[in-house]
Amino acid sequence: MPTQVSILFPVYNAVDTVEAAVQSILDQSYPNWELHWIDDGSTDGSTNLGHRLSQQDPRIHFYPRQHQGLVSALQQVILHAGIRMQQVRSDLSDQYFARMDADDFCYTDRFSEQVAFLEAHPACDLVSCQVDFGGDRNRQSGYAAHVDWVNGLLSPGDHFLNRFVDSPVPHPSVMFRAASLAKYGGYQQGDFPEDYELWLRWLDAGAEFHKLPRKLMTWNDPPTRLSRNDSRYAQEAFYELKCRYLVKVLPANRPIWLWGAGRLTRRRFKLLEALGFPFAGFIDVDPGKIDQVIDGRRVQSPETLPSNAFFILGVSNPGARDKIETRLKTDGLQAGRDYLSCA
Repeated sequence: MPTQVSILFPVYNAVDTVEAAVQSILDQSYPNWELHWIDDGSTDGSTNLGHRLSQQDPRIHFYPRQHQGLVSALQQVILHAGIRMQQVRSDLSDQYFARMDADDFCYTDRFSEQVAFLEAHPACDLVSCQVDFGGDRNRQSGYAAHVDWVNGLLSPGDHFLNRFVDSPVPHPSVMFRAASLAKYGGYQQGDFPEDYELWLRWLDAGAEFHKLPRKLMTWNDPPTRLSRNDSRYAQEAFYELKCRYLVKVLPANRPIWLWGAGRLTRRRFKLLEALGFPFAGFIDVDPGKIDQVIDGRRVQSPETLPSNAFFILGVSNPGARDKIETRLKTDGLQAGRDYLSCA
């Protein structure tokens, strides 16, 4: 029996885009899918669209409800999809979940290529794909730069070593095994970005992530995107989450140095000290900071690095971060063992 793909599709007030998103699923070259559309109390006509489209195609399962938020919607739609899976077959090994958002657009072969990859790589838990940026690169340059960065992470090592920089996969681009969801757990509610928490938890537990080197969907960046309007996606929430997972991998027997002595960088990683990992000092290139004492720690130039140290690279400028990593590798230091990029 062909692998069943259950698409998790939460919708809230997306009447202008949802029909095109669903059409892109209907046009998939891979036929064995079910769309699980949960309408989270829309007030703009999305609910009527859901009723109509689900009556036109039996593969579309529609679940309207009162508005409760994205994480609750994802948790509930997984339950609905899981019940359907059990009704069709009991073995989770040939059942996959895929994510899709109501304002994005899949290309024809997205599901077929992701299914083929998972079937050819049994150790892979989750496969994403490269994405086209759906926005104005001049007006939304920050998000466009993030898309370019995330498109460059392809291998399991890329995802693992860069997991503390930012979310390593676009949420609506992923397909993962139902068995992996059962093994590592699903979305959790909290004051944090639900997708990033899921990826950090799975990667911490040993899950293997891949990304297909093809652009198989458009990832749009509308002004209504939750990451622009919800406090759970604020920078402070990201860094608190990073710190809570970062302490799991920091060496207890080596001094921890923070690369970047600026006020913002120090504030972002201050939680590490409360969690039992005080900084031995700071590394910075600013002549005005070098040899100064800040927060009771000395700021040192990168010209001569402290021995046996583990470095947290808190420099957020991608070009500067790349230069630092190149320098550390030239000195024989290894990502993950001697340092981690975290901004």
